[in-house]
Amino acid sequence: MTPDSSPSSVDDPLFESGHRIFANKDLLKIGHVPEADRIVGRDEEISKLAKRLNGAVHGYSPENVMIYGKTGTGKSLVSKHVCQRAQNAAQDGVEIGTAYIDCAEDNTETQAISSLAAKLNDESSTGISVPHTGLSTSKYYKLLWKTLDAQFDSVIIILDEIDLMNDDSVLMKLSRAEEAGKIDCSVGVIAISNKIQYVDNVNERVKSSFQHKELFFKPYDANQLREIMFNREDAFQDGVLSEDVIPLSAAFAAQEHGDARKAIDILRHAGEVAYEAGAEQVTEEHVRQAQQHAEKDRFRELVNGAPTQAKAALLALTELSVNSNDDAFLTSRVYDQYERICNHLDMDILSVRRFRDILKEQAFLGVVEIEKINKGSAGGIHLQNRLIEDPQVVRETILEDSRMQDWTRE
Repeated sequence: MTPDSSPSSVDDPLFESGHRIFANKDLLKIGHVPEADRIVGRDEEISKLAKRLNGAVHGYSPENVMIYGKTGTGKSLVSKHVCQRAQNAAQDGVEIGTAYIDCAEDNTETQAISSLAAKLNDESSTGISVPHTGLSTSKYYKLLWKTLDAQFDSVIIILDEIDLMNDDSVLMKLSRAEEAGKIDCSVGVIAISNKIQYVDNVNERVKSSFQHKELFFKPYDANQLREIMFNREDAFQDGVLSEDVIPLSAAFAAQEHGDARKAIDILRHAGEVAYEAGAEQVTEEHVRQAQQHAEKDRFRELVNGAPTQAKAALLALTELSVNSNDDAFLTSRVYDQYERICNHLDMDILSVRRFRDILKEQAFLGVVEIEKINKGSAGGIHLQNRLIEDPQVVRETILEDSRMQDWTRE
């Protein structure tokens, strides 16, 4: 049968002609960058970031920016949005390149630079081929420099979850490239982290080279979360959402540090739950089921992306929780269990101070809850640590890491 003679459509009872629940599910994707009028509560952050990147629009160097904030506060969304607008606003004759790297996925220097070179390269324009693998780090850098100079006046690079990179030297090399004479093109870096202590642990040479400005994103409040979701209501068919679905989704997310990702996740999952159940409308009950599903997904994402030492610390707290009637434990007791785990897994044992920092980082991410307790003038003040998620779920998630699985082979 020739293409011209093929039928335009075939009615098949196995497939629906349209979706009962969703009209445009893409609006609920985490990576979706909405139009400006759909971005809620981030006007100040957008303005501040634009000022830092303004140089690129005019063909000279944008500033480097370090963005902090908890998960779901719009850091990646705003960064991508402002980069898009910078490209659109570029003066005549100024070419701006932008690239986004997820450092949870490309967590080595070689992976990050090879991905950057591939994403920024238009082979039909440059004549440069960038292989996915097989080259040394230095050769990928050389390909990147050639690619940038062949196409752009300025480039803005987003390094999301920079704290998950194995090596922070990528910051130094990117920020020093023009000064070191590697390229004529100017480069600006937006580094994004959930950890407010990230820069404190960066090499002094890297700090000196990066010379960043800092921008902090506060969590969304319940009203902002509701507005964010009402702005994406057209992801659903008309009349599908019962009136309490969006307020309840926002309320759940507001309880978890104003996480917009979680709010959107809950809304999407609620629609999926309703669809699977054969319902014609998304209701409060579907939201409650979706909230439980989204919480487990969010937690798994946080734990799976954690460094090995953080997983060992969480495993220590988990083992105590699973094997005790208590649910909160003094840091000293958790540290003792952590030492046993490290010895068994042949891992380096961190100092007590660094171990405390790891627990604080996990508390910042919403994995652990830390409470101060006062034992009086003789006992002093101590810290108690408690897992927020079900210990069995935590244990199951941590043991998905092949290195952690050795702990079960005692």
